[in-house]
Amino acid sequence: MMTASQVAARIVADGVAPACAAGWAAGATATRSPGRDAGGDTDVLFDLASVTKPMTALAFVRANIDPATPLGDLLPEARGTASERAPVEMLLAHRAGLDAHRTLYEPLVSGPPGARVDVTAALREAANARRADAQGPPPPAGFAPIYSDLGYLLAGEGLARAVGARDAGEAIGRLVLDPLGLAGRAGTVRDLEAQGVVGPFAPTETVGWRGGPVVGAVHDENAWALTGKGGSGHAGIFGTVDAVLTFGAAVLREIEDLQWLIRERPGGTLRAGFDGKSPPPEASSAGTLMGPRAIGHLGFTGTSLWLDPDAGVVVVLLTNRVCPTRAHIAIRGARPWAHDALFRIAASQGGRPDTGT
Repeated sequence: MMTASQVAARIVADGVAPACAAGWAAGATATRSPGRDAGGDTDVLFDLASVTKPMTALAFVRANIDPATPLGDLLPEARGTASERAPVEMLLAHRAGLDAHRTLYEPLVSGPPGARVDVTAALREAANARRADAQGPPPPAGFAPIYSDLGYLLAGEGLARAVGARDAGEAIGRLVLDPLGLAGRAGTVRDLEAQGVVGPFAPTETVGWRGGPVVGAVHDENAWALTGKGGSGHAGIFGTVDAVLTFGAAVLREIEDLQWLIRERPGGTLRAGFDGKSPPPEASSAGTLMGPRAIGHLGFTGTSLWLDPDAGVVVVLLTNRVCPTRAHIAIRGARPWAHDALFRIAASQGGRPDTGT
């Protein structure tokens, strides 16, 4: 049986990514702290990319925002757009009919030196970015699910307005990370700097129009353009492997209070803030050992978080596979075996005895 350190070392040795931290936690309950272990680059802050999304969703729960709240009630820029009446839950569950992506950062690429993005215009463009197959008022269960960063960008900005935060990153810090004692181990670049933490950050991609290697700045271009050193609803949080394990264990402890987020929805595996296992089991990035109720999320930079509520297991894999280029996709083949290896350790150390040991 591999150790977490060996999993991380193999990721690097196989050329999947130049940096990696891997870890597991098991046995988390409302009254019991989980056993855990991590290995690899455990002191490094990784750009979590879309692993920010589960944190955004949990922040909505912590803020006691009704999931039926229309976006326009939270975000004035959405009023008069196609998404004005879209409920928060549909945005978080990728069922608000929005395009997957828009290059809202384009003025930074094509504009003159020092150009900036008009945030109001960008938010309105995102809110109007309805697909051709998703016109008119959303049906009760939402439109067909299409994974969309735009929904989280909008929801995160609405969250920030609702709680009086500068942006979604600050709201996540206040509502999710700080209560878990993660100051200095997870947060936006801005919040980490305010705590005296300036790294080490795992480098991500080399991007010419951003001046070369991206280090200590969010990789996602829209998040960087709209919130800079802060954070958006879809990206912007950095964290160590232990911090992400702590977050995952908290989700397991509170899972009964998160049912509106994690319940299964028609049309696919996407939940609100999380994803489920893709069928068949061998096709899922979660691996083959996690149970059918497993939930998790991947991040474009090469990060992942998976939770099995029946086994009481959390596994985390953090890499910077986009360094030096996003064209490097070996992480796709590495995730399933790495998650299985971490699950085996966790199950043997405190998970349910008949789950993958």
